[in-house]
Amino acid sequence: MSSSKKQALFIASLVILWYSSNIGVLLLNKLLLSNYGFRFPIFLTMCHMSACAILSYFSIVFFKIVPLQVVKSKPQLLKIATLSVVFCGSVVGGNISLRYLPVSFNQAVGATTPFFTAVFAYLMTFKREAWVTYGALVPVVVGVIIASGGEPGFHLFGFIMCISATAARAFKSVLQGILLSSEGEKLNSMNLLLYMSPIAVLVLLPAALIMEPNVLDVTLELGRKHKYMWLLLLLNSTMAYSANLTNFLVTKHTSPLTLQVLGNAKGAVAVVISIFIFRNPVTFVGIAGYSMTVLGVVAYGEAKRRFR
Repeated sequence: MSSSKKQALFIASLVILWYSSNIGVLLLNKLLLSNYGFRFPIFLTMCHMSACAILSYFSIVFFKIVPLQVVKSKPQLLKIATLSVVFCGSVVGGNISLRYLPVSFNQAVGATTPFFTAVFAYLMTFKREAWVTYGALVPVVVGVIIASGGEPGFHLFGFIMCISATAARAFKSVLQGILLSSEGEKLNSMNLLLYMSPIAVLVLLPAALIMEPNVLDVTLELGRKHKYMWLLLLLNSTMAYSANLTNFLVTKHTSPLTLQVLGNAKGAVAVVISIFIFRNPVTFVGIAGYSMTVLGVVAYGEAKRRFR
């Protein structure tokens, strides 16, 4: 087999793993939080972060997937801790929303991330894009408004949590660009995850014990009732790390344009699979709204690339 074919096969395998991990963790989150009666999104996020902390350490220190980058100062550690808290907020908010919203609608709202990123970039860094680029964001927002009106399973609190999680995710990406902008402080995504994850666990553990006081008793009871409960929780947490790892590797081995196309397609694939698995009702209006949002995201990415 030629080297080009081997490279293509390697990238295709990475993309399949990336899709499987991302969609798998999303569907398992929904299954645990809605179908299994495991109503503890903060504890679930803590499990994810614990797995990320342990597996990141082994991947970087022992398997040397990427070179270890050392935190050089207390101010840098403080910046990482700030990012970790924002990251926690985005993940917890997304998990809470899955208790109340179908995965398909959750993904439609999540597709508005570029809109919030553009808003925060403008407010925090005064970075302006071409008017055509901002114009492309109009269908992104309008699409979600249409999808909300056509969503049979619409839940206001779930929607607020989902929008908040999406905004927090965008805020974190802009904040990361500001806080870790100097060459001496920049960390690749895997090293950043290595340092953020333990901090996230320290933040989430007391939050879970205070806000979800019966989590341990209920989890043990569910473990006795459902024989696959612990396996699902372990698989779910491992997939959370795998999603981060494969996202890093796909980013490393493909172009930004390819990554954008694959990312948009991933959301659509997640929607289709979730509808087949959870059988949640969808309407033509909802599908039209989500399609408009995705097309808006594609147009935004293209406009940003052309008018940079």
